[in-house]
Amino acid sequence: MEYGYIVAGLLVGFIVGMTGVGGGSLMTPILLWFGISPATAVGTDLLYAAITKGSGIFVHHKKKNIDWKITGWLAAGSVPAAVATLLLLKFLHTDMKVINALIKQALGVALLLTAIAIIFKPLLLQWGQKHAKSWFHLPPAKLNGMTLLVGVVLGAIVTLSSIGAGALGTVALFLLYPLIPTSRLVGTEIAHAVPLTLVAGLGHAGLGHIDWHLLSFLLMGSLPGIYFGSHLTGRVPEAVLRPCLAVMLAVIGSKLVF
Repeated sequence: MEYGYIVAGLLVGFIVGMTGVGGGSLMTPILLWFGISPATAVGTDLLYAAITKGSGIFVHHKKKNIDWKITGWLAAGSVPAAVATLLLLKFLHTDMKVINALIKQALGVALLLTAIAIIFKPLLLQWGQKHAKSWFHLPPAKLNGMTLLVGVVLGAIVTLSSIGAGALGTVALFLLYPLIPTSRLVGTEIAHAVPLTLVAGLGHAGLGHIDWHLLSFLLMGSLPGIYFGSHLTGRVPEAVLRPCLAVMLAVIGSKLVF
Protein backbone atom coordinates (compact mmCIF):
# COMPACT_ATOMS: atom_id res chain seq x y z
CA MET A 1 0.00 0.00 0.00
CA GLU A 2 2.95 2.34 0.61
CA TYR A 3 3.71 2.45 -3.11
CA GLY A 4 0.04 3.19 -3.78
CA TYR A 5 0.14 6.17 -1.41
CA ILE A 6 3.31 7.49 -3.07
CA VAL A 7 1.72 7.18 -6.52
CA ALA A 8 -1.44 8.93 -5.23
CA GLY A 9 0.69 11.78 -3.89
CA LEU A 10 2.60 11.96 -7.17
CA LEU A 11 -0.62 12.08 -9.22
CA VAL A 12 -2.33 14.72 -7.10
CA GLY A 13 0.84 16.78 -6.84
CA PHE A 14 1.25 16.66 -10.62
CA ILE A 15 -2.33 17.87 -11.20
CA VAL A 16 -2.01 20.63 -8.58
CA GLY A 17 1.30 21.74 -10.08
CA MET A 18 -0.20 21.83 -13.57
CA THR A 19 -3.60 23.39 -12.82
CA GLY A 20 -3.29 25.00 -9.38
CA VAL A 21 -6.47 23.28 -8.18
CA GLY A 22 -7.67 19.86 -7.14
CA GLY A 23 -5.50 19.11 -4.10
CA GLY A 24 -8.01 18.25 -1.37
CA SER A 25 -10.75 17.65 -3.94
CA LEU A 26 -8.78 14.72 -5.32
CA MET A 27 -6.67 13.51 -2.39
CA THR A 28 -9.46 12.93 0.13
CA PRO A 29 -11.64 10.83 -2.26
CA ILE A 30 -8.53 8.83 -3.23
CA LEU A 31 -7.84 8.10 0.43
CA LEU A 32 -11.45 6.96 0.88
CA TRP A 33 -10.95 4.64 -2.12
CA PHE A 34 -7.91 3.19 -0.33
CA GLY A 35 -10.20 2.32 2.57
CA ILE A 36 -9.11 5.12 4.92
CA SER A 37 -11.92 6.27 7.23
CA PRO A 38 -13.46 9.67 6.34
CA ALA A 39 -12.24 11.35 9.53
CA THR A 40 -8.65 10.13 9.08
CA ALA A 41 -8.69 10.96 5.36
CA VAL A 42 -9.81 14.54 6.07
CA GLY A 43 -7.40 15.07 8.98
CA THR A 44 -4.40 13.67 7.10
CA ASP A 45 -5.22 15.66 3.96
CA LEU A 46 -5.47 18.90 5.95
CA LEU A 47 -1.91 18.60 7.25
CA TYR A 48 -0.78 17.42 3.81
CA ALA A 49 -2.27 20.62 2.33
CA ALA A 50 -0.68 22.85 4.96
CA ILE A 51 2.78 21.42 4.26
CA THR A 52 2.53 21.40 0.46
CA LYS A 53 1.06 24.91 0.26
CA GLY A 54 3.43 26.34 2.86
CA SER A 55 6.28 26.72 0.38
CA GLY A 56 3.94 28.61 -1.96
CA ILE A 57 3.68 31.49 0.53
CA PHE A 58 7.35 32.41 0.16
CA VAL A 59 7.15 32.34 -3.64
CA HIS A 60 4.01 34.49 -3.79
CA HIS A 61 5.28 36.89 -1.11
CA LYS A 62 8.52 37.37 -3.02
CA LYS A 63 6.50 38.21 -6.15
CA LYS A 64 4.25 40.52 -4.08
CA ASN A 65 1.20 38.40 -4.93
CA ILE A 66 -0.28 38.41 -1.43
CA ASP A 67 -2.66 41.00 0.03
CA TRP A 68 -2.00 40.44 3.73
CA LYS A 69 -4.92 42.62 4.80
CA ILE A 70 -7.43 40.39 2.94
CA THR A 71 -5.61 37.30 4.24
CA GLY A 72 -5.98 38.63 7.77
CA TRP A 73 -9.74 39.22 7.45
CA LEU A 74 -10.24 35.75 5.97
CA ALA A 75 -8.20 34.11 8.72
CA ALA A 76 -10.03 36.13 11.39
CA GLY A 77 -13.18 34.32 10.30
CA SER A 78 -11.88 30.92 9.21
CA VAL A 79 -9.52 30.02 12.07
CA PRO A 80 -12.09 30.58 14.89
CA ALA A 81 -14.69 28.76 12.75
CA ALA A 82 -12.27 25.84 12.35
CA VAL A 83 -11.67 25.73 16.11
CA ALA A 84 -15.42 25.88 16.81
CA THR A 85 -16.08 23.06 14.33
CA LEU A 86 -13.36 20.92 15.93
CA LEU A 87 -14.78 21.55 19.41
CA LEU A 88 -18.21 20.55 18.14
CA LEU A 89 -16.79 17.27 16.82
CA LYS A 90 -15.00 16.69 20.13
CA PHE A 91 -17.94 17.36 22.42
CA LEU A 92 -20.60 15.58 20.36
CA HIS A 93 -19.80 12.43 22.34
CA THR A 94 -21.26 10.35 19.57
CA ASP A 95 -20.24 7.13 17.87
CA MET A 96 -17.29 7.36 15.47
CA LYS A 97 -19.49 5.92 12.73
CA VAL A 98 -21.82 8.91 13.05
CA ILE A 99 -18.89 11.35 12.83
CA ASN A 100 -17.54 9.53 9.78
CA ALA A 101 -20.98 9.68 8.16
CA LEU A 102 -21.23 13.43 8.90
CA ILE A 103 -17.78 14.08 7.42
CA LYS A 104 -18.59 11.94 4.39
CA GLN A 105 -21.74 13.98 3.70
CA ALA A 106 -19.85 17.26 4.17
CA LEU A 107 -17.17 15.98 1.82
CA GLY A 108 -19.74 15.17 -0.86
CA VAL A 109 -21.39 18.60 -0.60
CA ALA A 110 -17.99 20.34 -0.73
CA LEU A 111 -17.06 18.37 -3.86
CA LEU A 112 -20.31 19.35 -5.58
CA LEU A 113 -19.82 23.03 -4.65
CA THR A 114 -16.23 22.88 -5.90
CA ALA A 115 -17.34 21.35 -9.20
CA ILE A 116 -19.90 24.15 -9.65
CA ALA A 117 -17.28 26.79 -8.80
CA ILE A 118 -14.82 25.34 -11.34
CA ILE A 119 -17.28 25.00 -14.22
CA PHE A 120 -18.89 28.43 -13.75
CA LYS A 121 -15.70 30.28 -12.82
CA PRO A 122 -15.48 32.20 -16.16
CA LEU A 123 -19.11 33.38 -15.87
CA LEU A 124 -18.59 34.42 -12.26
CA LEU A 125 -15.48 36.38 -13.24
CA GLN A 126 -17.39 38.16 -16.00
CA TRP A 127 -20.18 39.02 -13.58
CA GLY A 128 -17.65 40.32 -11.04
CA GLN A 129 -15.91 42.51 -13.61
CA LYS A 130 -19.28 43.87 -14.84
CA HIS A 131 -20.32 44.94 -11.34
CA ALA A 132 -16.86 45.97 -10.19
CA LYS A 133 -17.53 49.72 -10.07
CA SER A 134 -20.69 49.49 -7.98
CA TRP A 135 -19.13 46.75 -5.82
CA PHE A 136 -16.19 48.95 -4.91
CA HIS A 137 -18.52 51.69 -3.69
CA LEU A 138 -19.20 49.51 -0.67
CA PRO A 139 -17.84 50.98 2.59
CA PRO A 140 -14.53 49.30 3.59
CA ALA A 141 -16.10 48.10 6.85
CA LYS A 142 -18.87 46.26 4.96
CA LEU A 143 -16.40 44.71 2.49
CA ASN A 144 -14.21 43.59 5.39
CA GLY A 145 -17.26 42.11 7.10
CA MET A 146 -18.20 40.15 3.99
CA THR A 147 -14.62 38.87 3.73
CA LEU A 148 -14.80 37.80 7.38
CA LEU A 149 -18.07 35.96 6.68
CA VAL A 150 -16.50 34.15 3.72
CA GLY A 151 -13.72 33.09 6.08
CA VAL A 152 -16.22 31.69 8.58
CA VAL A 153 -17.96 29.60 5.90
CA LEU A 154 -14.65 28.35 4.50
CA GLY A 155 -13.39 27.49 7.98
CA ALA A 156 -16.35 25.20 8.69
CA ILE A 157 -16.37 23.58 5.24
CA VAL A 158 -12.62 22.97 5.10
CA THR A 159 -12.44 21.58 8.65
CA LEU A 160 -15.23 19.08 7.96
CA SER A 161 -14.17 18.07 4.45
CA SER A 162 -10.58 19.34 3.79
CA ILE A 163 -12.02 20.80 0.55
CA GLY A 164 -12.85 24.34 -0.51
CA ALA A 165 -9.87 26.47 0.55
CA GLY A 166 -8.61 26.63 -3.04
CA ALA A 167 -11.47 26.60 -5.54
CA LEU A 168 -14.29 28.01 -3.38
CA GLY A 169 -12.08 30.52 -1.61
CA THR A 170 -10.55 31.89 -4.80
CA VAL A 171 -13.94 32.27 -6.53
CA ALA A 172 -15.29 34.11 -3.46
CA LEU A 173 -12.33 36.49 -3.58
CA PHE A 174 -12.84 37.08 -7.29
CA LEU A 175 -16.41 38.20 -6.57
CA LEU A 176 -15.47 40.38 -3.60
CA TYR A 177 -12.38 41.97 -5.17
CA PRO A 178 -12.86 41.87 -8.97
CA LEU A 179 -10.38 44.69 -9.67
CA ILE A 180 -7.45 42.99 -7.93
CA PRO A 181 -5.21 40.98 -10.33
CA THR A 182 -5.91 37.25 -10.46
CA SER A 183 -2.35 36.29 -9.49
CA ARG A 184 -2.64 38.40 -6.34
CA LEU A 185 -5.97 36.84 -5.35
CA VAL A 186 -4.59 33.32 -5.89
CA GLY A 187 -1.54 34.14 -3.77
CA THR A 188 -3.78 35.65 -1.09
CA GLU A 189 -5.93 32.51 -0.92
CA ILE A 190 -2.86 30.27 -0.66
CA ALA A 191 -1.54 32.44 2.19
CA HIS A 192 -4.93 32.09 3.91
CA ALA A 193 -5.21 28.34 3.26
CA VAL A 194 -1.98 27.51 5.11
CA PRO A 195 -2.98 28.69 8.63
CA LEU A 196 -6.52 27.38 8.14
CA THR A 197 -5.45 23.87 7.08
CA LEU A 198 -2.68 23.83 9.70
CA VAL A 199 -5.04 24.69 12.58
CA ALA A 200 -7.73 22.30 11.30
CA GLY A 201 -5.16 19.56 10.68
CA LEU A 202 -3.58 19.88 14.13
CA GLY A 203 -7.07 19.88 15.62
CA HIS A 204 -7.88 16.63 13.84
CA ALA A 205 -4.53 15.27 15.07
CA GLY A 206 -5.66 16.03 18.61
CA LEU A 207 -8.83 14.05 17.91
CA GLY A 208 -6.74 11.12 16.66
CA HIS A 209 -7.71 11.61 13.01
CA ILE A 210 -4.17 11.66 11.54
CA ASP A 211 -2.24 8.76 10.00
CA TRP A 212 1.36 10.02 10.19
CA HIS A 213 2.72 7.03 8.28
CA LEU A 214 0.29 7.73 5.44
CA LEU A 215 1.13 11.45 5.47
CA SER A 216 4.84 10.80 5.00
CA PHE A 217 4.28 8.61 1.93
CA LEU A 218 1.87 11.13 0.37
CA LEU A 219 4.49 13.86 0.72
CA MET A 220 7.17 11.64 -0.82
CA GLY A 221 5.10 11.49 -3.99
CA SER A 222 3.53 14.93 -4.07
CA LEU A 223 6.62 17.12 -3.81
CA PRO A 224 8.24 15.85 -7.03
CA GLY A 225 4.77 15.68 -8.63
CA ILE A 226 4.20 19.39 -8.02
CA TYR A 227 7.65 20.19 -9.44
CA PHE A 228 7.08 18.31 -12.71
CA GLY A 229 3.46 19.41 -13.04
CA SER A 230 4.40 23.07 -12.70
CA HIS A 231 6.55 22.76 -15.83
CA LEU A 232 3.45 21.82 -17.84
CA THR A 233 1.35 24.75 -16.68
CA GLY A 234 -0.45 26.30 -19.63
CA ARG A 235 0.38 23.49 -22.06
CA VAL A 236 -2.98 21.77 -21.58
CA PRO A 237 -5.89 24.11 -22.46
CA GLU A 238 -7.97 25.23 -19.46
CA ALA A 239 -11.09 24.71 -21.59
CA VAL A 240 -10.26 20.98 -21.54
CA LEU A 241 -9.01 20.66 -17.97
CA ARG A 242 -11.79 22.59 -16.23
CA PRO A 243 -14.80 20.54 -17.47
CA CYS A 244 -12.98 17.22 -16.94
CA LEU A 245 -12.05 18.09 -13.37
CA ALA A 246 -15.53 19.47 -12.62
CA VAL A 247 -17.32 16.36 -13.97
CA MET A 248 -15.01 14.05 -12.01
CA LEU A 249 -15.59 15.94 -8.75
CA ALA A 250 -19.36 16.10 -9.36
CA VAL A 251 -19.54 12.32 -9.89
CA ILE A 252 -17.53 11.59 -6.73
CA GLY A 253 -19.50 14.13 -4.71
CA SER A 254 -22.85 12.74 -5.87
CA LYS A 255 -21.86 9.22 -4.83
CA LEU A 256 -20.85 10.41 -1.39
CA VAL A 257 -24.03 12.45 -0.83
CA PHE A 258 -26.55 10.06 -2.38
